[in-house]
Amino acid sequence: MKLILTHEVNGLGAPGDVVEVRDGYGRNYLLPRGFAIRWTRGGQKQIDLIQRARRSRDIRTLDEARQIAGQVEALTVRLKQRAGEGGRLFGSVTAGDVAEAVQASGGPELDKRRIEIKNAIKSVGSYKVDVRLHPDVSATIKLDVSGV
Repeated sequence: MKLILTHEVNGLGAPGDVVEVRDGYGRNYLLPRGFAIRWTRGGQKQIDLIQRARRSRDIRTLDEARQIAGQVEALTVRLKQRAGEGGRLFGSVTAGDVAEAVQASGGPELDKRRIEIKNAIKSVGSYKVDVRLHPDVSATIKLDVSGV
């Protein structure tokens, strides 16, 4: 099955890429979740729009990605969330919260879709969060979550 990716899918591709996948994977996973659309000749216009938008917000070069990784890893990001008794948060910390906290700490502006929170952050404490800045470069954010 030939599909056009609309979102980044780990191990498969980035938005705007045309990929060939097995029918079941495309029909049961990618299409229902909106990660891809069926490929058609008219879909080429959509590919161009997606790729143009991606190029405008992507980090341009490997050197730039390494520079941003150095900035991010030098930071210790502090995030205040509402917490109840015992340090349990009301809700959880999202990638958007982390991106805002990095920028508020004096770090670079990060795309929240590139931030990977492996295990849900639901209590106060110190955590490490990964950021994919470039296909070859990733960085780790030191995150201190405190209760209010």
